[in-house]
Amino acid sequence: MATCSRSLFVPASASPWQSFPYGNLAVICVLTGISATMLSSYPSLLISLRGNLARGYKAAKPFLSIGFGRVVLGLVLVMSVSAATYTAPSSSALTEENLLFLEAWRAVDRAYYDKSFNGQSWFRYRENALRNEPMNTREETYAAIKKMLSTLDDPFTRFLEPEKFKSLRSGSQGKLTGVGLSIGYPMALNGSTSGLAVMSATPGGPAEKAGILPGDIILAIDSTSTEDMDIYDAAERLQGPEGSSVDLDIRSGSNTRHVVLKRQTVTLNPVRSRMCEIPGAKDNSKIGYIKLTTFNQNAAGSVKEALQKLRDNNVKSFVLDLRNNSGGLFPEGIEIAKIWMDKGVIVYICDSQGVRDIYEADGINTVAASEPLVVLVNKGTASASEILAGALKDNKRAVIYGEPTYGKGKIQSVFALSDGSGLAVTVARYETPAHTDIDKVGVIPDRLLPASFPTDEDGFCSCLRDSKSACNLNAAQLFTR
Repeated sequence: MATCSRSLFVPASASPWQSFPYGNLAVICVLTGISATMLSSYPSLLISLRGNLARGYKAAKPFLSIGFGRVVLGLVLVMSVSAATYTAPSSSALTEENLLFLEAWRAVDRAYYDKSFNGQSWFRYRENALRNEPMNTREETYAAIKKMLSTLDDPFTRFLEPEKFKSLRSGSQGKLTGVGLSIGYPMALNGSTSGLAVMSATPGGPAEKAGILPGDIILAIDSTSTEDMDIYDAAERLQGPEGSSVDLDIRSGSNTRHVVLKRQTVTLNPVRSRMCEIPGAKDNSKIGYIKLTTFNQNAAGSVKEALQKLRDNNVKSFVLDLRNNSGGLFPEGIEIAKIWMDKGVIVYICDSQGVRDIYEADGINTVAASEPLVVLVNKGTASASEILAGALKDNKRAVIYGEPTYGKGKIQSVFALSDGSGLAVTVARYETPAHTDIDKVGVIPDRLLPASFPTDEDGFCSCLRDSKSACNLNAAQLFTR
């Protein structure tokens, strides 16, 4: 992978992109109802990655978040909302359907990161498609757009029908209707190739209440097998009207069970926190535990509130738990990094030409830049979570515990088309402050966690207090590098 050049610097004061990191081509938040990321909400149009970034920042409007029935892909999603328009020289000879196809073609032409377009002449494809592809109805036009995008052989560059696009955008407020599942392809968790894997279940959502856990496999949705099901299609099936039901066949380990979940609307508080008092510990007798479940519009503010509440109880060291957090709004990830950092690069953005855009901490929004900090990650940590974890690790601001994260270092922009549909287009990649490309690799932790280490706040505190438990971590050495 080419190293980014130094041709462009975006000051830390610039408003961040409305982007959203999507974990692998596998992480999908099907929290059909709450707020879920890795394809959680999409913004609308990309801004040119070269020279127009600052302008794009101001135009961006965040409406990404991972939720019930949302798709989360572990890609950084550039959330600049704008319409992709195409002006044809002889527009009078083109139908409305032709013009919609050209809108989509133009969006990819301007933004796609691989300017070889997978080794084909993009202009010639356009001409051949207008000449040979049937585009007499909206359905035929959608099919033509999907066929065009498939030639790129890029699973992240996708077409979104109006209802799907509208649904994705609705997640920005942290309120969605669905069952509260974040899903991905099983290979992301255990190498299995059948069904869809549960990355996380949203706290308080229907799936969590039914006992569905990360690592469980969804074998069927409403009696339809998921063996060859696209995660976008699965997300769409999991969504639906509040109060309606969806039937799932779930495999947990060697056991298979049938579960009926009732969809509900839930307002997601992305942060849970508590203070853990450790008997006998000196410097770290009080540890503040903060669980961040998604990066919606409330995330940065909620982290600050949790920090202040814990500080009021004389907490001076913290644990930030990003396990099974599959992403969300890119700007929230940047803002949360700034909470913990007073200076340093947060992330580099590179396009196909190697142009670098830099997000840095400038100290203005710093809240806790010196207190000891541990970050917990796992395979369900993706997208915005990986950017945050990578920034804190490379700047030596935190000790990272857990297992390698999901591993998707691509960036997408979402374009709104004139009929209410949209495109998610891969436009760039990102690198951590140490210029590490985490795509398909993930953020590598500094230390492992015990296999039995719990994912909830009560269990976390219990493991720290009980020196004889299998999941115990020595509180005195927890923050040492």
